Amino acid sequence: MTRLRTVAVVGCGIGRSHIVEGYVPNADKFRLLAICDIDEKKMHALADEFSVERRIADFDDLLAMDDLDIIDICTPPKLHFPMVMKALKAGKHVICEKPLVGSLSEVDQVIAQEKLSKGRLMPVFQYRFGDGIEQAKAIIDAGIAGKPFIGSVETFWTRGPDYYEVPWRGKWATELGGVLMTHAIHQHDLFNYLMGDIKRLFGRVATRVNKIEVEDCVTASIELTNGALASFTATLGSADEITRIRLTFEHVTFESDHEAYNPGAKPWVILPRDQATKDKIDALLKDWKHVPSRFQTQMARFFDALENGSALPVTSADSRRALELVTAFYYSSLTHQDVELPIPNDHPNYESWIPAAFRQTDEVPHGNRS
Repeated sequence: MTRLRTVAVVGCGIGRSHIVEGYVPNADKFRLLAICDIDEKKMHALADEFSVERRIADFDDLLAMDDLDIIDICTPPKLHFPMVMKALKAGKHVICEKPLVGSLSEVDQVIAQEKLSKGRLMPVFQYRFGDGIEQAKAIIDAGIAGKPFIGSVETFWTRGPDYYEVPWRGKWATELGGVLMTHAIHQHDLFNYLMGDIKRLFGRVATRVNKIEVEDCVTASIELTNGALASFTATLGSADEITRIRLTFEHVTFESDHEAYNPGAKPWVILPRDQATKDKIDALLKDWKHVPSRFQTQMARFFDALENGSALPVTSADSRRALELVTAFYYSSLTHQDVELPIPNDHPNYESWIPAAFRQTDEVPHGNRS
């Protein structure tokens, strides 16, 4: 009989979604052992809801639990780096919400620590999982789509003043960025996942929707290493909410379902250029088995990777690629210059993209996140 992997969820905001979508449907794989949050009211409410006995206010107490396998970090972004490092040093497996950390320097330190730890780290990019995104990926990986030509990513979401009533949001020191870092990072990851690595970026960021420190509107022109071109646009000021990814290849054009927070779930629009291509796609997808979306599949595949020693469904290298894009975006907007990737460790933004005036911070609560 397969042993259940024990989990502690740290943070009761998005942490609840991890439980509902990730651990409850995978009850044959995971056992929720503890809830950790400094907000005792929220911690007890979540623990009561899922009948969890251990309620922990101090993160460090989790590190000493011999019967705890996995620490799932769902705290404000500023706390991810120290918590991930502590958990890895304690030999725990780690799941961490996006953004993994707050700079290329930090992610390189995490990658170095991973090599020394017996625990494995999986960052969260839950939009990668579902029928739509995985069918597109299968077609591309099979070579049916052919050469990539051009693509666009549109993240048109809505966030008003009430969203920023949560104290850590909208601030450089605690959220580490705005729509680029917290919201569009998922869609940009999907683009890289399907189209390939970025070679050069010219970007703009602006704060136009809310009275916050960080950006809520961005746009960029992209060149990929394979020669394809792309545009990225994101805002938190849309009257409705959609996520749209449209990718044109030599033989196939793909367009995502427009649902804002789960663009990979439903089958995408797949437009083959000719009948021969359609026949290849039909043959490839003929016996397709349904892939549950978001956390359900990501957590299940994490379990399989731990059991079998196989590749993780999302890696720290994937997070590094996402953070390299963020680094280039902010620097391009600041300097009004193209930025070429990869970004070297002597780059001005390698240690931090946060404006110097905002790099000093007070202690940050490590409780709620949503």
